[in-house]
Amino acid sequence: MRNVALIGAGGKMGCRITDHLKDHPAYALRYVECSERGVANLAARGVVPTPMEEAVPGADAVILAVPDKLLGKVSHQVAPLMKSGALMITLDPAAAHAGELPEREDISIFVTHPCHPSVFDYEEDAEARADFFGGVKARMPIVCALLRGPEEHYALGEAMARDFFAPVTRSHRITVEQMAMLEPAMAETAGIALIMALREALEEVVRRGVPRAAAEDFLYGHIKVPLGIAFERVDFPFSDGAKLIAMYGRERIFKPDWKRIFEPEDVKAQVRAIVEGQIKPKE
Repeated sequence: MRNVALIGAGGKMGCRITDHLKDHPAYALRYVECSERGVANLAARGVVPTPMEEAVPGADAVILAVPDKLLGKVSHQVAPLMKSGALMITLDPAAAHAGELPEREDISIFVTHPCHPSVFDYEEDAEARADFFGGVKARMPIVCALLRGPEEHYALGEAMARDFFAPVTRSHRITVEQMAMLEPAMAETAGIALIMALREALEEVVRRGVPRAAAEDFLYGHIKVPLGIAFERVDFPFSDGAKLIAMYGRERIFKPDWKRIFEPEDVKAQVRAIVEGQIKPKE
């Protein structure tokens, strides 16, 4: 059994990991949680928290399930308590790519993140179809990166990630820099912005008098079809009229240089905004 300290065990991600690992025969888990709500979440699972000073020193791996804004601070509190040769695991690339993690050379740092269930995968089970996040009933891939440490620590981190994000279909090994391009840049900076624009478009046509039920049915269907065409999951193309009017939309909605969000300095600015909790005004 590997000794594992889970920091933030009663939080949103912490509870997901707790649910997966608390009865897993491969791990002896100690749970670190300081918030009243988090402690209550653990109590509901029959779990009692352990002070950080007791949980961390004997741990082979320490999982930091804390918000991005706190990750840098917490990691610097945890690192001095870790034994030499231990593995620190974070669940998001922002703090790692922003240079917020400790520089202690005798501990390894592994970064992982779920891809979440694909819109193109079909789950037979109704509960799995309702699992939008993944890791409860729905299958999903994950991405993993070793920021620092020996190769065997990549293998250990990936094995643990497969266990606490289960059920996992496949794992992709990438770099922390590449993971930051995926999130926030691709999935959040671009992806969520575009998705929220679709929600705003829905609300706008409803405001202008279209019945909500009709607008929702129309939009949800017209999300699925273009996804299938654009990502080559179907064997028919966009109509000429659709391609024409899509260009009309691009010219009015997108800035010509929008792909600059993937430039290295821009990705760095994005992760800094996440760990600092604010977007700095443009100079």
